[in-house]
Amino acid sequence: MSKNIVITGSSRGIGLGLAREFLQTGHRVVISSRTPDTLQKALESFHEYGDKVSAFACDVTDENQVQDLWFHAAETMGSVDIWISNAGIAHAQKNLWDIGMDEAKRIIDTNVNGTLNNIRVVISAMLAQGRGQFYVLEGYGSSGRVQKGLGVYGATKASVAFLNKTLAAELENTPVKIASVQPGMVITDMILDQFTDDPEGLEKAKPIFNIVASSLDEVCPVLADKMLRDNKNGAHIAFMNRFDYFLRFLTAPIKKRNLFANMEG
Repeated sequence: MSKNIVITGSSRGIGLGLAREFLQTGHRVVISSRTPDTLQKALESFHEYGDKVSAFACDVTDENQVQDLWFHAAETMGSVDIWISNAGIAHAQKNLWDIGMDEAKRIIDTNVNGTLNNIRVVISAMLAQGRGQFYVLEGYGSSGRVQKGLGVYGATKASVAFLNKTLAAELENTPVKIASVQPGMVITDMILDQFTDDPEGLEKAKPIFNIVASSLDEVCPVLADKMLRDNKNGAHIAFMNRFDYFLRFLTAPIKKRNLFANMEG
């Protein structure tokens, strides 16, 4: 059965990849981003899907804009079956004491307060309509692991993981279900931007990235399928598990991967 799906932060990266997968399998999608120009380009790339896709600019740090996004989706599609809270930003790898407070506040506002705005608007609306599935993208830091240089970003994702667990408990015995989504390390602009000031660091990291990281073409079809089949409150949807990573390391000498080939021209 066709689903009505909203994805925040979907003008590029994982959000855009998920939108493409859902559209290709016959679902209706509203894509969203804070940047209208980027959003318009994303919408134009989906021209073959006609009225199955629409776009609505939304800055998730503004609760009123998130509310307007819900109104747009409900008016355009009639209802919302799945809402994916994906919008998030990171920072170049820096020690905590080297990150300016303006940058730190921007990341916290988007990743934590933006998630809270999604929760406040969407959960209330889904409870009112009597059903819905709400997914939140986690990231590095969600499991409690520490990576030097990613302190603020990791702290926001640890906060998001706590919010997800709390929300699952609060939604127990309701018709609305929450699940967290862990895509793992995916080579996107967000990852590359972390090395903006450290190109040598990126070159050193590429061998390990080629083992543990994945491409959008690998990750998005799997996550989209798992979300469509999911019906459990408090589920944790992951692209790979520990055994999968173990196999990646075990077979690395045989299965050579180069996730940066297209980027290198």
